[in-house]
Amino acid sequence: MRSSRLVSILLLLQTRGRMTAAQLAEELEVSVRTVYRDVEALGAAGVPLYGDAGHAGGYRLLDGWRTRLTGLTTGEAEALFLAGAPGPAADLGLGPVLAAAQLKVRAALPPELRAHADRISGRFHLDAPGWYADGEEAPYLPAVADAVWNSRVLHVRYRRWAEPTDADRRLEPYGLVLKAGRWYVVAGPGPRTFRVDQILELTVPGAEFTRPDDFDLAAYWTAYQRDFHDRLFSAEALVRLAPGVTLPRAEPVGTTAALPRATPAGTADAWTLARVPVESADRAVAEFLRLGTDIEVLGPPELRERIARTVAELAERYGNAEPDGGH
Repeated sequence: MRSSRLVSILLLLQTRGRMTAAQLAEELEVSVRTVYRDVEALGAAGVPLYGDAGHAGGYRLLDGWRTRLTGLTTGEAEALFLAGAPGPAADLGLGPVLAAAQLKVRAALPPELRAHADRISGRFHLDAPGWYADGEEAPYLPAVADAVWNSRVLHVRYRRWAEPTDADRRLEPYGLVLKAGRWYVVAGPGPRTFRVDQILELTVPGAEFTRPDDFDLAAYWTAYQRDFHDRLFSAEALVRLAPGVTLPRAEPVGTTAALPRATPAGTADAWTLARVPVESADRAVAEFLRLGTDIEVLGPPELRERIARTVAELAERYGNAEPDGGH
């Protein structure tokens, strides 16, 4: 455990430069006292690491000193090659860069770790998009990524859902997020979230912006998803479910007697009362009807009436043995 932490301190200082004991402690989730002891151990082992006192002080490595990947464990080497998703890297125009980086890392690994890395690459393949993804292209993704990296302002024409559908926007791109095979750019002012594949035109006027120091992309995205979920499922239905039947997001609130006409002969198990968040009437009707007689919607009344009308229309449509135009 301690040896792994010592390697982490070296890599943090090597990649980030000067860091205070408090910053290292927060990053490693240990006490400042533990950091002091680890730094002393590194110094005793001959690592050229020194600290400066004062408000602008901290620890740093001697200029030009670099550590090797000798601290990499088997699991870390496997995870490194598993995480190197070629698809997203190619989308960003970094496919050859990723391949070159993996080649260099692989060459630096000891033989036993290299074998594990080869096994993980040959046995696991990551394909993030779902089966029914639309596969929209995002031709402006490399330009957006370059603007994110260099803090460049973007002027875009963006297609949105509301009227007017095409709108001009000035964006200060803070970061990119890949979600289920689709790229999103998080941009100020706001910040707000935009789908990159909905950008119709893009220009880079050359102006720079200052990214907020306290902006945390991962924390923003977590909050954004939570808010999106809350807004998406803004209504609720009360349903009765047959024994053994489940629905995503359903919260059981009790049981009720079996429905005589819907229960197979010889079974008298109680049905489950549950509350189910729903996105819209259309989606709720489609989701509930697929369960057939294994569900009864008790409320709200307008949803129950909507399902009753749909079932009546289906019964009328399929009441005749022959369809119109049949033989």
